[in-house]
Amino acid sequence: MKLIFIFLAIALAITLPIKKKDMTWRQSILKALYPVIMLKGKIFGNQKDIKLNVNQSAPAESFYNLSAIKNNGDTLAFSSLKGKKVLIVNTASDCGFTGQYEELEKLHQQFGDRLIVLGFPANDFKEQEKKSDTAIAEFCKINYGVSFQLMQKSHVIKGPEQHPVFKWLSNASANGWSNHQPVWNFSKYIIDENGTLQAFYTQMVSPLDQSIKSQILK
Repeated sequence: MKLIFIFLAIALAITLPIKKKDMTWRQSILKALYPVIMLKGKIFGNQKDIKLNVNQSAPAESFYNLSAIKNNGDTLAFSSLKGKKVLIVNTASDCGFTGQYEELEKLHQQFGDRLIVLGFPANDFKEQEKKSDTAIAEFCKINYGVSFQLMQKSHVIKGPEQHPVFKWLSNASANGWSNHQPVWNFSKYIIDENGTLQAFYTQMVSPLDQSIKSQILK
């Protein structure tokens, strides 16, 4: 624990004098502190943050009947995703886990031939995504080099305004086994090339974690 506080102090000392040009002070500090935030999982493990489709339950409703609006206003029909694995993640620009944008981009670059990464910005958790779709895309490109597909901002937690994609992801009656809704920004879902939901990960699991890479490489 003492080491964590030392690491935290060092990160703050480094960050304060070098505020990022296109970030607020808060965003700059959070970006620097992201490795500290993830340290807990590296020290104590993150198995409780991973839920797998151990029985290989098939969905009751087809994933490929879904669609979503890209951040440029175009419609993405999920039928076009057949044959590739899909990683869906709810994102935010003003969160301690926003550093995962960079890791998601690395995943996209490494496995782009077999994996589609879809980011769904949402303001559901502590209002940490107040930007417009245009501003979100610009922020992600400038600060994290994001080239994977971002969708229009939407609601991802259960309720009357929940996006249909996340209704499917968080209801076992639709996806076959999982009722796990996002617990915070940067919760992640992996759907295989046949449209079966294979895994759910909380924000405490890095996009570059071996458990995620293993699912992609199956």
